[in-house]
Amino acid sequence: MQITLAKTAGFCFGVNRAVTMLYDLVNDGVKVSTLGPIIHNPQVISDLESRGVKILESAESASPDAKIVIRTHGVEKDVLSFCEEKHFDYIDATCPFVKKIHKIVNENSKPDLPVLIAGDKNHPEVVGIKSYCKGKCYVFNSAAELDSIFNNVDFDEKNPFIVVSQTTFSTKEWEKCVKKIKILYTNAFIFDTICNATEERQAEALLLSQKNDIMIIIGGRTSSNTAKLKAVCEPNCPTYLIETAKELLDIDFCGVNSIGVTAGASTPDGIIKEVLKTMSEILENVNPIDESVNAVSSEKEETAGFAEMLEESLNNMSSDQNVVGTVVGFTATEIQVEIAGRKHAGYVPFDEYSDDPSADPKAELKIGDELKLRIMKTNDMEGTIKLSKRLYDRGAVWESLEADDAVHEGVVTGIAGDNKGLFVQSGGIKVFIPASLAKARRSDSLEDMLKTKVEFKIIEVNKQRRKVVGSIREVVAAKRKEVEDAFWANVAVGNVYTGTVRSLTNYGAFVDLGGVDGMIHISELSWTRIKHPSEIVKVGDTVEVYVKELDRENKKISLGYKKVEDNPWEILRRDYPVDSEVECQVVSLTSFGAFARIIPGVDGLIHISQISYKHIGTPAEALKVGDVVKAKIMEIDFDKKRVSLSIKALLDPPAAEEAVEAPAEEPVAEEAPVEEAPAEETASVEE
Repeated sequence: MQITLAKTAGFCFGVNRAVTMLYDLVNDGVKVSTLGPIIHNPQVISDLESRGVKILESAESASPDAKIVIRTHGVEKDVLSFCEEKHFDYIDATCPFVKKIHKIVNENSKPDLPVLIAGDKNHPEVVGIKSYCKGKCYVFNSAAELDSIFNNVDFDEKNPFIVVSQTTFSTKEWEKCVKKIKILYTNAFIFDTICNATEERQAEALLLSQKNDIMIIIGGRTSSNTAKLKAVCEPNCPTYLIETAKELLDIDFCGVNSIGVTAGASTPDGIIKEVLKTMSEILENVNPIDESVNAVSSEKEETAGFAEMLEESLNNMSSDQNVVGTVVGFTATEIQVEIAGRKHAGYVPFDEYSDDPSADPKAELKIGDELKLRIMKTNDMEGTIKLSKRLYDRGAVWESLEADDAVHEGVVTGIAGDNKGLFVQSGGIKVFIPASLAKARRSDSLEDMLKTKVEFKIIEVNKQRRKVVGSIREVVAAKRKEVEDAFWANVAVGNVYTGTVRSLTNYGAFVDLGGVDGMIHISELSWTRIKHPSEIVKVGDTVEVYVKELDRENKKISLGYKKVEDNPWEILRRDYPVDSEVECQVVSLTSFGAFARIIPGVDGLIHISQISYKHIGTPAEALKVGDVVKAKIMEIDFDKKRVSLSIKALLDPPAAEEAVEAPAEEPVAEEAPVEEAPAEETASVEE
């Protein structure tokens, strides 16, 4: 008889974390209630209830004197808000991978951006995810149900929807659905949120079902994780889902030569061991020991007595568990440690101490130091446990990465071929950052980032392929949003800012005000008419501007640059009062007079009657464009922006006998209208 036990059988990271947390509270004598069953395993729940843990159907029924533990599948957003409002003493044991989905949906969904969730619509995890959706939400459990949604809902091609999945959704079905979505909607935002542990567990179960005569799945019948394992295996061989060892009595093992065994993420080691022991008793009766039967663990195959091989399989059940050991001594090749609660003598080979070959455990450790270790092998015959600090450290890094939403820091060590992205070294892990996620702006150069420190977030972890993908852009975007929120909370019309000119267009200049952009329209750059903003400013210039207009709804800022004191008419008011003598240049001629520039931006009219005492038919008889003449300011109308000049007022009147009768003086002509600059445009915030 051949038995293969899956390496991935039993508690996953999230479940182990929650159950350990709950049992620690119970053992400390704390009065505890759980909001919903902590996991989907009736045996664990029954044991907890026998220890006084109360299972609550709703937060409203919570006792004020009890500590509440939120289940691993999570709860609705409103439930957490209720606990906060009531000041309940609670611990959120929601699986970090589920919390990550909550964050994705909360940050990315919008009233006009629906969310599609792959999963069981009645499962607590899916119900919790739905509560974070800000708009419409659709749940599908298969490619067929996805088709039904597409047939009945008209999505916007440009910005259709967000897609996430329940952590325990079938990887095979997810691949079908993603393929369909990518064909129909190329702009859909797809987040692969299936837990890595789930992927590994399902992949191993599939492989076992293809190699063995039957499969035994151990776990709760209400567990989505366990149900998916059964569904994965059933097409390949007879598959039995059991919750306890007693249910093995209902299975006919006659004629069976090989058995594959796995367990759901909510199944504790104790139940798995009990199933294996009961199976050994049943199989001894079906195939007596003296017939050279074989038992095969997930590590190796060898012919031996069934009892001996089963014992090895049970011993291996303790592998990959994390423990804390106290250093009690050293040998020439090992660190000797004591593990609390175990009679076995623990040892850590020097080559299992660290990935750093230069590390010297004898120099770095002393008697009494505590080490976090991972069990590699338990030998009950010798009473020893082989342990590894190196594997614990490596596993701790990967586990933290999988559920981590923190900002990390690292050094850019290389550029992927054809500028496809960056390689960043951080905490002993090489992280790949695609080019599209590496640059704050498209114009930024990857080469300029080499050897520099960068901040990034982890967006994908594939432990099997030892691959980590990060995003610098996500950190930049988060910081920019903080800056924008702070800016819009305090900005007001009239506020003065010092900014940097970021770019120029034909119609204005965009100015970075410190993470938020505003625009100076070309008409606001100068009091005189200009053809292009580059006549006044250039990219990189530091400028002082003020807020002229705000469009809070569209997050647009219109900036002013011209200062009142630079207004030519204000200069005229200050420096050139009526009766002042000025030297001005003729800039144009008309039939009724000549326009002369007093100062840049202000032209005055010399009426034909004020050019000379002599009678002239046209101004061109006495003046030409470009002439510099002296004139007297006779009148200023600041409201209509008109100035009347006179050359004649500065001339000596002719003698009486030379006087020539002149025609009656005509009224002063209005200044020709000046063509206005294009209408001012409001700046929009650009990258």
